[in-house]
Amino acid sequence: MSTQTLTRDTTRALFGMRQRSWPDGEIARVFVLGDNDPVHVRFAKEELGVFPHQLRLAWDRAVFSGTGQAPRRVGSLSEMHERVGTTPGAIGYLTKEYLDERIQVIEME
Repeated sequence: MSTQTLTRDTTRALFGMRQRSWPDGEIARVFVLGDNDPVHVRFAKEELGVFPHQLRLAWDRAVFSGTGQAPRRVGSLSEMHERVGTTPGAIGYLTKEYLDERIQVIEME
């Protein structure tokens, strides 16, 4: 995956599970923390511009209607780091102390 930047709309579509692939066509594998995790709440509000419960409603609607799936939930930032760093096409969010050479940072425009 060679994506360097994403628009807020594309990022929101990826995390909202409405867009299932990267701009280059690779399957996107979305990882999130639990609904009440402070990092998840901050990411949803500040980066995506939505409330966490709005994401949950979109995921639940897709799952229950059979039209989509929810992202994979991880239990900690350490697990997020491991999954994003080792899964092809993965996207997630981390705090700065978890960034290293295995993690490609994607800027949002």
